[in-house]
Amino acid sequence: MAEHDYNNKKKWLIDELTSDLVQLHKLGRILHSATTRFQKAQIVETKTFGICLVLDGKIQSSERDEYIYHEALVHPAMITHPDPRSVFIAGGGEGATLRNVLMHKAVEKVVMVDIDEEVVNMCRKYLTGFHGGAFEDKRARVIYDDARKYIQETEERFDVAIIDLVDPVEEGPARMLYTREFYRLVKARLRPGGIMVVQSGQSGWINLKNFFAINRTLKSIFEIVKPYRVYVPSFVDMWGFHVVSDTLDAAALLPREVNRRLAASLNGELKSYDGEAHKGLFVLPKQLRRQMARSKKVITDADLIMVY
Repeated sequence: MAEHDYNNKKKWLIDELTSDLVQLHKLGRILHSATTRFQKAQIVETKTFGICLVLDGKIQSSERDEYIYHEALVHPAMITHPDPRSVFIAGGGEGATLRNVLMHKAVEKVVMVDIDEEVVNMCRKYLTGFHGGAFEDKRARVIYDDARKYIQETEERFDVAIIDLVDPVEEGPARMLYTREFYRLVKARLRPGGIMVVQSGQSGWINLKNFFAINRTLKSIFEIVKPYRVYVPSFVDMWGFHVVSDTLDAAALLPREVNRRLAASLNGELKSYDGEAHKGLFVLPKQLRRQMARSKKVITDADLIMVY
């Protein structure tokens, strides 16, 4: 995180969206700051978005709008699967992904694997509104390890896999978890009829190469690949996801059916996601569809992709 003295009065968080574009957030308190084995991590208070988790200078979640991102990430896949009893989460350190998964009555077991125990402990202490006590749920098991190592070695099987990782940056902890080889490992641990969702980065008008490359990479592995996106205000852009399966098509669900499944499946109420929102998630504009169709990049261990 960088701080900029503006007119000698205000301190600012500089969130670098690209090498050519930054967003400034007026800072309040800095609640915690640490350099872990893997990344620089801060919990800060901003005037517009409230308490935020910042990793390597980029906002990962904000108090005011985390629900938009996490509801879009979790629930389309969860309600598409007819009986999501066992769920794997890669990443998700602030616990909000875990919280949303545990809202589903069918869930019996969630394995969350995050490489950075220090960040998770920071989030447990300072981001209670994000995780809502989900770490203490007896259905949840949190493992501090590399998600790729875990999924390669485990014998467990899952109905749903949720890949909620930081963006792939050079020397960052997630760069090897966006490759075809990693996605194949996850697919091998899904039960028949399983489904996976992948956080896929910016999908509006900047840094699109990651979104397109993830799409092409997943299409080389899964039969059904559906990109979707939602606007996240603290990210200042549309944010992309992919929900993939060999048998299940999340995009085919009609709003009435989504609402019926949510009513039957959930303990609790959502703020952003419902049947109408589900329909809108999968509507991509013409120029984005055209650009995606032209993209040929497949991410592999030997040919990685970096956001910036």
